[in-house]
Amino acid sequence: MSSTRNRIAGYAFASPWLVGLVLLYLFPFAASLYWSFCRYDLINPPQWIGGENYSRLAEEIASGTGFGQALGNTAYYAAVSVPLSIALGISLAVLLSLPVRGQAIFRTLFFLPSVIPVVAASILWMWLLDPTDGIVNYGLSSLGLGQPKWLESPGNVFAAFWQTGSLAPGSKDALVLMSLWGVGNFMVIYLAALGDVPKSLYEAAQLDGAGPLRRFVHITLPMLTPIIFFNLVMGLIQSVQAFTQIYIVSEGRGSPAGSTMMISLQLFLSAFQHLDMGYASAIAWLLFVLLLAATLLLFRTSRRWVYYGG
Repeated sequence: MSSTRNRIAGYAFASPWLVGLVLLYLFPFAASLYWSFCRYDLINPPQWIGGENYSRLAEEIASGTGFGQALGNTAYYAAVSVPLSIALGISLAVLLSLPVRGQAIFRTLFFLPSVIPVVAASILWMWLLDPTDGIVNYGLSSLGLGQPKWLESPGNVFAAFWQTGSLAPGSKDALVLMSLWGVGNFMVIYLAALGDVPKSLYEAAQLDGAGPLRRFVHITLPMLTPIIFFNLVMGLIQSVQAFTQIYIVSEGRGSPAGSTMMISLQLFLSAFQHLDMGYASAIAWLLFVLLLAATLLLFRTSRRWVYYGG
């Protein structure tokens, strides 16, 4: 009798979480899957149309329009921003781990940007990257590097270099630059990981004649690979889910010329501006499948390059 009473009491204490799980996660999860096979405008009842929404997505991917363009923009943003954030985070962590005066102050200064609200940071970056009055272009022009259009140009630095041989960053490069503003989160994690690297490894390598670069390549990086792997997976998910800063700098339209139309923004506009919830649900599920496949691929390849000291 007491065991039954304890079981009931346990379910009662867990009931707020269970109710929230069902209403806020499981039900929307199942509803979006059903809506992805329907024509649904949030006003009239859903109408079953089978796989038409997914056929539309396949056609747009093949033609490079609509979802295809958003997929390409998102892939570029993730492929550039995630490796740069990892490289910058490791570099800052190594530099800030050196025993210098005011170490805590420097660490605080580099971490502070990551706690600034996204809206405020986005507006600040719009001012910094202004082609005529922005501080960034003022500094570049002082060095004789020209004045990029940044958020007013639909191109990107790689396409410009391939076509003209010049480094002319565009709107997607501006978004990548903005994403590096919050690299302090990664830096803190790498700093903690650096503190766990056994000092005996560095001492043994130094006795064998290894210089700072060899110690970094053969000791520091291998010991950081579990953290790099974690930040790689989390950075990939965060880059695909990025929305607020993209919505602000593109004025909610993905401008200029659709170059900042990411999957997250297209999903939002399809659902709540065009009232095409069925199509938006199909985008969400396709995005889920793509992220799942990418994450599984990372886990599969991690066996070859991630080193666990134990």
